[in-house]
Amino acid sequence: QVQLVESGGGLVQPGGSLRLSCAASGFTLGYYAIGWFRQAPGKEREGVSCISRSGGSIEYADSVKGRFTISRDNAKDTVYLQMNSLKPEDTAVYYCATMGRCGSNRYNYWGQGTQVTVSS
Repeated sequence: QVQLVESGGGLVQPGGSLRLSCAASGFTLGYYAIGWFRQAPGKEREGVSCISRSGGSIEYADSVKGRFTISRDNAKDTVYLQMNSLKPEDTAVYYCATMGRCGSNRYNYWGQGTQVTVSS
């Protein structure tokens, strides 16, 4: 069964950290660029970060630059999003998706999402 599964979300205080994982099953994650997206209640989905197939090209939204780090382990079919110095405005459901290249708006697979809540 082809699946993308996010994990690692939760409740954290402002200034805290979380590491999200995006794991693939039923296909080889290394064939795809991977994007992390988020959607807060009442807001549109926004791109957070993207990593190329090899990991050699990485992009971040301005709102997370310097705080979030994307990485991948193709041997484990997993992509990670390390989130540090979290702010309440980072609260959202976070999704990962596969695409041919970063910047494409054609997605192959989406995960179900993981909730991140930043609150004191």
